[in-house]
Amino acid sequence: MESVWMEDIKIRKREPLAGDMEAPVAVIGAGLAGILTAYYLKQAGVGAVVLEADRIGSGQTKNTTAKITSQHNLIYDRLIRTFGRRMAEHYAAANEAAIGEYERLILEKGIDCDFTRRPACLYSRKETALLEQEMEAAKALGIKASFERDCELPFSVAGVARFENQACFHPLRFLAKLAEEVEIYEQTKVLKVEDRRVETDRGCVTAEHIVFAAHFPFINVPGYYFARMYQERSYVTALEGAEKPEGMYLGIDRDGLSFRPCGNLLLLGGGSHRTGTKQGKECRYEMLRERARELYPGCHEVCRWSAQDCMTLDGLPYIGRFSGRKPCWYVATGFGKWGMTSSMVSARILTALICGQEPSEADIFSPRRPFTARAARELAVHGAHTIVSLAKHLLPAGNREIIPNCPHMGCRLEWNPEEESYDCPCHGSRFDRAGHLIDGPAQTDCRRRE
Repeated sequence: MESVWMEDIKIRKREPLAGDMEAPVAVIGAGLAGILTAYYLKQAGVGAVVLEADRIGSGQTKNTTAKITSQHNLIYDRLIRTFGRRMAEHYAAANEAAIGEYERLILEKGIDCDFTRRPACLYSRKETALLEQEMEAAKALGIKASFERDCELPFSVAGVARFENQACFHPLRFLAKLAEEVEIYEQTKVLKVEDRRVETDRGCVTAEHIVFAAHFPFINVPGYYFARMYQERSYVTALEGAEKPEGMYLGIDRDGLSFRPCGNLLLLGGGSHRTGTKQGKECRYEMLRERARELYPGCHEVCRWSAQDCMTLDGLPYIGRFSGRKPCWYVATGFGKWGMTSSMVSARILTALICGQEPSEADIFSPRRPFTARAARELAVHGAHTIVSLAKHLLPAGNREIIPNCPHMGCRLEWNPEEESYDCPCHGSRFDRAGHLIDGPAQTDCRRRE
């Protein structure tokens, strides 16, 4: 099932790497974060090559709902309390600047990608206190925000926190245009990285700097990102014949939905769960269809798809130096549900770091930022999932033709009937029925039984 963004775009194919080469910077991953980073490095006079295992935009970029916002669920009140006002201001300013930078690039280059400024809103059908706190925190950090009692959704709400001048766009049209200005090698899978050497199945690239922008870092040590992140799946249905709101909406209630206009369609999203965890007999797509029929009688589904998001322990991306032990390595990961804005933030921060600058906003995004109480709680939960899944390794697995354990770290795979895939509950790797790799951090297919 392909997303609505795949229906009307064909990105020009690039050749694979033709053998060994040298470059100032090697970027792993040709999604939005990787392409933007290579583009800004080029603008700064630094050469970069992008290495992509499949096709440009074939990873998580194609599955986004493509909202470009500084409104990232309930975050600003918590940031102020946890990290202090200065670091919270850095997060708000970096994401607000990202929206403006997208607009500048799109206008400057004449990119036809349906960029539209829209308000982004959080809503609740049950309570107002959290929304009012979030609104006040956002305003204190310089974001234009307001609290309202009513909205344009087809049901009553208790309250809405509204952020003005946010945006949305067609991500693959934007990516296709920007990719024309970057040196990219497709069908070039990175197998290993050691110091300044990137080994692929097509040759080796020796680089002064290496950027990991391939969603979930596949190297476990150093960095230990496998212990600091997990992955979530969420589901989207594109509806025709549904009334489209002016703004973009995200519910903060447990059963909250997201709403986003897209041309003549409405994108209705929800049903998030940790990748690889069983969710009972409930079908996420059918849940969305039922809600659509209730809210918009007469509408029909045009297409549907799901997204996979890296979730960090404290809810903030990891953008910066990969590890203190690898000063020439950099990482952009853990974007949560906010990959479009975080990709731009990543590109600007990583470009500055590689060029020898230390941007002020790098502190809140640094992988080495202070370890919080929330992070400690999430680490315990994440660790428990991993222990249970590793323990299942010892149990019989029925009559599967494939070895039922993830080749990344050995966790027991679970069948996802929604996507017809085997998913890893530890770190989110996914495989098709035949055991072929769909999503990392695993790098290889599942082994087949002899």
